[in-house]
Amino acid sequence: MFTETLIFNSIQKWRIAIKFKSNTKKVEIKIVLLRTENPKNMIIPKNREEIELMRESALIVSKTLGMIASEIKEGVTTLYLDKRAEEFIRDHGAVPSFLGLYDFPNSLCMSPNSQVVHGIPNNTPLQSGDVISVDCGAFKNGYHGDHAYSFEIGEVAPEVRKLLKVTKESLYFGIREFKAGNRVEDVGNAIQRYTENHGYGVVRELVGHGLGKKMHEEPEMPNYGKRGRGKLFVEGMVVAIEPMINLGTRNIKQHKDGWTITTADGKPSAHFEHDVALIDGKPELLSTFQYIYKALGIVSNEEDEFRKVPLVL
Repeated sequence: MFTETLIFNSIQKWRIAIKFKSNTKKVEIKIVLLRTENPKNMIIPKNREEIELMRESALIVSKTLGMIASEIKEGVTTLYLDKRAEEFIRDHGAVPSFLGLYDFPNSLCMSPNSQVVHGIPNNTPLQSGDVISVDCGAFKNGYHGDHAYSFEIGEVAPEVRKLLKVTKESLYFGIREFKAGNRVEDVGNAIQRYTENHGYGVVRELVGHGLGKKMHEEPEMPNYGKRGRGKLFVEGMVVAIEPMINLGTRNIKQHKDGWTITTADGKPSAHFEHDVALIDGKPELLSTFQYIYKALGIVSNEEDEFRKVPLVL
């Protein structure tokens, strides 16, 4: 009689099948190495070549958001911007990650004001005072890039401008905790503490995620948690960290279209997202907001600590 023991190696992705047969006279052992798919709930580390391919995909998203920054303004419709984004992504040799993903109908998720995420582009013109999360994905060379930025349209109320500022700052507090020896909830805890200290609501039902050949890989990256809990970070892993923070209550509701998520109290929400790789035990940005800042005339060194080599636009 043969029995089989399976041993999974999450880095090499090999399955080791150990088969043995015994009787009173001899023992026969057979070891077979078989390539396998990643087991459920396991982190998929990337090698340096894969990370560079992911950087290319992430920077296509960054450039797309930079193009959006140059065109987003009062009177423009989100559907127009969505079409421009699809053209831009395809012109750069990639395909939109979101288009058709889980049957999503567009290339961008565009979520104004009280919409948290997953807003569907439409023909409603943007108005002065709006804030809008623009979430974009691009797939190239077998890997996804995915990140987001919340834009101000015209004159925005001071309390809303502060919400955007604090939410973006919380993103970097979270990224600093993405390092060797830490765990998933260390990142969420840093985001939660910083934003809740300002009186904001941290969305629980929506989280960041691992990223790679699939848009959503392990681990889930919540924006809340307790230090020392969750999966241990692994060298070479890539995640999308994306705080979704509400001006008021943390509670949300989903609309009948099956996609749009809004705050339960109708107050504004903010959303920022970066793609980050764990390299030599430290976080390194694969995405950038610098194309957005160039279009908007903003000077910032906020990303410098997360890059080994300076970014050249």
